[in-house]
Amino acid sequence: MASRRAGRRDRPGAAEPGLSRALALTLASALVWGIAHLATGRRVAGWLLLSLYLLLAAAAGVAGAILRADLNELMDLAVRPELLSGAAGAILLLGLVWVTVVIRSYQLLRPSSLSLGAGTAGAVAVAVLCFAVAVPVSWGAYSTYLARDALTSIFQAGGGDGRKIDAKDPWNGQARVNVLLLGGDAARNRSGVRTDSMTLASINTRTGDTVLLSLPRNLENFPMPPGPARDRFPYGFTGDGAGTPGLLNEVYQYAEDHPDVVPGARKNRRGPELLKATIGGILGQPVDYYILVDMFGFADIIDAMGGVRINIPEPIPYGLRGQVLPAGNRVLKGKEALWYGRSRTNSDDYTRMGRQKCLLAAIAKQADPATVLTSFDKLAAAAKRTISTDIPQELLPAFVTLSGKVKDGARIDSLQFVPPLIHTGNPDFALIRKLAARAIAEEGQPTPSPSASPTRSRTPGTSSSPKATKPQSKPVSLEATCPH
Repeated sequence: MASRRAGRRDRPGAAEPGLSRALALTLASALVWGIAHLATGRRVAGWLLLSLYLLLAAAAGVAGAILRADLNELMDLAVRPELLSGAAGAILLLGLVWVTVVIRSYQLLRPSSLSLGAGTAGAVAVAVLCFAVAVPVSWGAYSTYLARDALTSIFQAGGGDGRKIDAKDPWNGQARVNVLLLGGDAARNRSGVRTDSMTLASINTRTGDTVLLSLPRNLENFPMPPGPARDRFPYGFTGDGAGTPGLLNEVYQYAEDHPDVVPGARKNRRGPELLKATIGGILGQPVDYYILVDMFGFADIIDAMGGVRINIPEPIPYGLRGQVLPAGNRVLKGKEALWYGRSRTNSDDYTRMGRQKCLLAAIAKQADPATVLTSFDKLAAAAKRTISTDIPQELLPAFVTLSGKVKDGARIDSLQFVPPLIHTGNPDFALIRKLAARAIAEEGQPTPSPSASPTRSRTPGTSSSPKATKPQSKPVSLEATCPH
C-alpha cells in the first residue's frame, strides 16, 4: 500500500500531500500572525506573535477612529518632519517583520519531501504573498518619506534664520499673524519674477477670522523701507532703468538683482524680505511671513486636488485660441483655473484681483485634509516646484490648527485698494494705512454688500473707468462677494 501511495505522488499532475494545507495556513498566518506557529505546536512563539498582532491592530484601530473623528489632528501629525521620519522607519520595520512571519510560517509548514514542481509552486506562491505584503508597506513608507521631503524642502527649521518657536505659545502672544500671499509670474518669456498678486492675510490667532488686504500690481510712487532701499529711492521707488516704470510688482526682482539693498539676505530671500518691508510700510501693518506661489506651477496643485469648483457668472475668455470658460457652476482643471484667475480680456486688473480672491477661497474650502492626504504624492511634488516661504517648520502644527478654524466657519473679509478708492499713480498712503487699520480693528463686524461683484467680467464695449463703481472703503465678506 505504501508503494501505491508513492506511485500516486510521483505521477505527473498528482497533488502533493500537505502542500495545500501549508499554503492555506501560511496565508492565514499572513492575515493573523502566529497561526502557523500554533498549528505546528510552537505555542510560546505563536502566542507572542498573536499578541503583538492584536496589539498593533488595536492601536491602529484606536488611532484610526481618533483621526477619522478629527482629520485636523491627522494633518497636525503630518506636518511634523521628525514624526514622519519615525513613521517611515516604523512602517519599513513592520513590513520586514511581516514578510519574515510569512516566510517562517511556510518553512514550518512545508512538507519535508516535495517534488521539484511542487517546491517551485510553493516558493512562487509565498513570493507572491510576500509581494502582496511589501507593496502597500513600501507605498506607505515612500509616501511618508515624500511628505517629509516636501516639508523640509519648502519649510526651513526656524524659517531659515534660526527663529525659536515655543510650542506652548507658538504665536508668542500675538493676537494676529500677518502672512503676505504672493502670486509670482515667472513665465519663460519674462526675465525674473513679477509678483502680480499681493495680498496681506491678517489672521486672528484665536478665532481664525481673516482680513485680506490687497494691493494692485501697478501701484506707483510708494515709499521704500528705511535703510539702503530708501537711501537709493528717497522719494519712492522708480524702477530699474528706463524699461521699468517703477510698479509694486517689480520690487521683488529688483531686490534679487541688487543684493546691496537687502544686505545679509541670501539669494531668493532678498526679494521677499524687501517686499515684506515695503508692503508692511504701505499698509502700516507688520508682515510676519510670506508665501510665494508660482502661478504656472499653481495649475499643477489644482490638478493634484482633482480640480476646483467655481461658479462663473459670465463667460470668461480662456486661452489664446478664442476659447471661453462658460458660465455656470463648474469644476476647473489647473490650466482653466489659472486662466480664470489671470484673464483680463474684457475686464481689468482689479476685476482679476477679485476673481483671484474667490479662487483662493474656493481652494481653501475644498482642500480638506482627506483630499490632501489621498493626493499627497502629487500635491507634494507640485508644491516643491511651486511654493516658497519663510514660515518655520516648527510653526506648521499651529498653522494647521489655525487653518482648521478658518475652515470651520471663520469669517474672511476682503478689502482691495484699487480705483476709485485709491489712485494707483498717486496713492494716498495715509488713507491706505487708516483703512487697513480700521478693517482689522472692525474685524467680524457686519459689512455692507459690495457695490460690484469682483468676479463680474465687463462685456465688450462696457466702460472700465474707475468712475463706473462706487468706492468700497470697508472690507466685504468673501461669502457675499463670490458667487455661489
